[in-house]
Amino acid sequence: MSAPVRIGNCSGFYGDRLAAMREMLEGGDLDYLTGDYLAELTMLILGRDRLKDPNLGYAKTFLRQAEDCLGLALDKGVRIVTNAGGLNPAGLAAALRELARRLGVAATVAHVEGDDLIRRVDELGLAADPPPLTANAYLGAWGIVRCLDAGADIVVTGRVTDASVIVGPAAAHFGWARDDFDELAGAVVAGHVIECGTQATGGNYAFFTEIDDLDRPGFPIAEIAADGSSTITKHPGTGGAVTVGTVTAQLLYEVTGGRYAGPDVTARLDTARLTQDGPDRVRISGVRGEAPPPTLKVCLNTLAGFRNEAVFVLTGLDIEAKAALTRRQVEANLSARPAELDWTLARTDHSDADTEETASALLRCTARDRDPNVVGRAFSSVAVEFALASYPGFSLTAPPGAGQPYGVYTAAYVDAGLVPHTAVLPDGTAVAIDAVTPTRPLEPLPEPELPHPLPPGPARRVPLGTLAGARSGDKGGDANIGVWVRTDDQWRWLVHTLTADAVKELLPETRPLTVTRYVLPHLRAVNFVVEGILGRGVASGARFDPQAKGLGEWLRSRHLDIPETLLEATE
Repeated sequence: MSAPVRIGNCSGFYGDRLAAMREMLEGGDLDYLTGDYLAELTMLILGRDRLKDPNLGYAKTFLRQAEDCLGLALDKGVRIVTNAGGLNPAGLAAALRELARRLGVAATVAHVEGDDLIRRVDELGLAADPPPLTANAYLGAWGIVRCLDAGADIVVTGRVTDASVIVGPAAAHFGWARDDFDELAGAVVAGHVIECGTQATGGNYAFFTEIDDLDRPGFPIAEIAADGSSTITKHPGTGGAVTVGTVTAQLLYEVTGGRYAGPDVTARLDTARLTQDGPDRVRISGVRGEAPPPTLKVCLNTLAGFRNEAVFVLTGLDIEAKAALTRRQVEANLSARPAELDWTLARTDHSDADTEETASALLRCTARDRDPNVVGRAFSSVAVEFALASYPGFSLTAPPGAGQPYGVYTAAYVDAGLVPHTAVLPDGTAVAIDAVTPTRPLEPLPEPELPHPLPPGPARRVPLGTLAGARSGDKGGDANIGVWVRTDDQWRWLVHTLTADAVKELLPETRPLTVTRYVLPHLRAVNFVVEGILGRGVASGARFDPQAKGLGEWLRSRHLDIPETLLEATE
């Protein structure tokens, strides 16, 4: 088949726009519609759902969307592939069959399973104290391919890699072989761009002020060709924009270096080339692929204990002294000290402020312990008891409350051959999917040759974001910050200026941590991985920005000396 296959996306996370499935189906022609509902935190949420009811564990919003749109999808000949099955893909598949029966439509449903390893944690060396609530390996696309080859209208998976829901339809459409690594890698890159939905069409974009219509961005489409190259676009008349910038930003989201490893292929991000191919059309070409690593990543979520928080509002003068008094009073009067007690003072106050809010700082105290009583009223009531006996202007942002459970994410790796990968076809037949061979151990790429630096000249001290865009995100306890520029001269300056040491100077909170830089010349980008900045993952609430979504914008706001010649070109 020579014509590209058109694969749309209608969800980037569990909680995304409910109307997006109908918008994508009504907006124009598609061959496939995909949805990504899973994230590290989502697996914890679904795990808690399953504790309450073993029949749950899947993304319930997908079922609501299917009730509204299943008939429309069948009428238009659009096949649906989604990871909304979460911890219970068989349960969601059964619910979809019942829904189709109730709606009176003839939909064939298949699902992919085998990723759930919770009953094998001891055998696989994944056990911990406390034991994990969820343990799911990241499967690839070949189970999806087998289901589509069997004629499924809807394929539901558990934990596959985010891009797999796009790679599967492309591989099935073109009949790619398992060792067509260049083609598969191209589809992985296209999938990585669209799997986060509107982040590819202007959402969370550093230069958002340059996009005229961002009130309701449209969801993205990947037109993938037989050779693995692709064009990223969106339906005509929808909001947002598809530009080299918006695609670059998403390519840098939650990645590390030039090798982007998955269960089916290791995609070489350093080979990807982007070209604006018309309004709202960006072509991705040149992506090379390599054999995948011999292990699969496993997402482990553990209910680690309970947490609570008290936020004190400190207004006006003597902010540091008020914070010190509060801390002494709380810590001296706790009946039992929590296992973790973290204090953070956010100096959001301004001198001689013209509103009370801008004259105020926030002092946050976070308590964590395995015993819910230690971080419950025994903690929060102490904060309230000093309302008339502490600093002048005492107030809290919320009344006292009980502690809430929190989770901890960790990543592990197991031999791919030890993880079952099963396609359950529409007729109920279970087909085992073999692990991909050959494999190749993952190694970092050597540092590429850098361009010559700009000649010295006058500079002006301005925010980094005057020239550079950034996109940041979380990977367990680590965070990444991808930074890119838009011209060759800007690149010559950026790559020699924004080193790992420079990031540590600009972002003081990263100084005690390991920061590693990866260079991606074709994207004019550098990517930084900051280890441990998020503690034990998003659910542990180690930072006020627990998913590091604003980390890149903080870096862009920092001032440094930028050559006048580069600034003049932007004015």
